Amino acid sequence: MRVEKQPKQLLKDIAYDKIKELILTEKVEPNHMLSERELIDILEMSKTPIKSALIRLESEGFVKISSKQGIIVLDISLERILNIYDLRVALESFVCAKLHMKLTQSEIAVLQVAIDEMDTAASNKDVHHFTKWDHEFHLTMARLTENYEIERVLLNYNDQLKRITFKHLKKDVERMAQFNEEHKAILASLSDPKGEPARLIEEHLIQSKQKLLN
Repeated sequence: MRVEKQPKQLLKDIAYDKIKELILTEKVEPNHMLSERELIDILEMSKTPIKSALIRLESEGFVKISSKQGIIVLDISLERILNIYDLRVALESFVCAKLHMKLTQSEIAVLQVAIDEMDTAASNKDVHHFTKWDHEFHLTMARLTENYEIERVLLNYNDQLKRITFKHLKKDVERMAQFNEEHKAILASLSDPKGEPARLIEEHLIQSKQKLLN
């Protein structure tokens, strides 16, 4: 049997992933000025793929490229954060209502993996790992509805949502455990005839939004 070769990742895509990771985890903080030379040294790559990556990141609102000032890492505005949360409340409460009493045991097991990973991250105070699995939990629920449009919208905001979550939890790592208890309650409610998963996820997201204002 012939084994298909996986396509080799292009250097510009590797540069894009690495620079975006620096921004999402705030290893390069908002409003920080970068130079191409600095990125060449950090990534140990040539100028061409880095330039391509920066153009893509600028189109997605992560950086601003200025011929005079260099590369500025953009912060995400509070107004945009609040608007994204409002969108999530509308979409994800619908998702949970749609999934109520519909999940198979294997689907529940997939969601439980995310919860277990978040428990581990909370114990280790690992905000990066928690953020990854927090968004995997929410995206998996959207995926299970088989409504591609909802999944597509949430995926479109996924990187900015990770950035918001990371920024949020870095301020208070103890919130990870609390958030995951809420995830556990949502998952249990999805399989409970008397459960109200749509209400629980709405409360979960609204409380998360309010904590950002504290």
